[in-house]
Amino acid sequence: MSSAPLLSVDGLHVHYDRSHVLQGVDLEVPEGTVVALVGRNGAGKTTTLKAIMGIVRGSAGTVRFAGRAIAAERTDRIARLGIGYVPETRAIFPSLSVEEHLTLAARAGGWTLERVYDRFPRLAERRRAGGATLSGGEQQMLTIARAMTTGPRLLLLDEPTEGLAPLVVEEIAGMLRALKAEGMTLLLVEQNLAFALGFADMVVLLGRGQVRWTGAPAAFHAAPETRAWLAV
Repeated sequence: MSSAPLLSVDGLHVHYDRSHVLQGVDLEVPEGTVVALVGRNGAGKTTTLKAIMGIVRGSAGTVRFAGRAIAAERTDRIARLGIGYVPETRAIFPSLSVEEHLTLAARAGGWTLERVYDRFPRLAERRRAGGATLSGGEQQMLTIARAMTTGPRLLLLDEPTEGLAPLVVEEIAGMLRALKAEGMTLLLVEQNLAFALGFADMVVLLGRGQVRWTGAPAAFHAAPETRAWLAV
């Protein structure tokens, strides 16, 4: 596992009209690690991921991926550089089948259909099913699998367990642990602290658009900053 950051965010500011959402966010994601970005609703977690992907534009600061400045790049270009994105909305097309979702996104070097179906047997069973007929857990599996068909070096995940039953959460956790074991780098936004702390290497706490604490998961609950910014 390399100690050099695959992703670095330095002094990132984002405004929505007059609302100053991110106020100088700094974070690093070393290659091969899992970094959990946590905080209350409205802290700026989703905005941070969207700024990394170029979906929203920063008003100041830099974003570097594999040493390359990407803050001014288009979203499609950022994806092609090797960043996969699993949005909170899942962005499943109701009329497309599971297999159509996977083949539409696929790029050279990404997971093949065979690998997807080996890792996600439920998607293999539902390969002809339309997006509108999938359960929440199946949609989340499809969103993760779709991102992996693009061949990412870094995977951004926004609330992957939101609205899912506990058994499905455990299944998603197992999938992400397997990706980590294979060396995939993950930046995870998650409200479920037990889920996030369970396999993250580093935790970054956001509060009102600023980084309030960074440290190891084992130190999270004992840190005064986390007690001040989260109801834990």
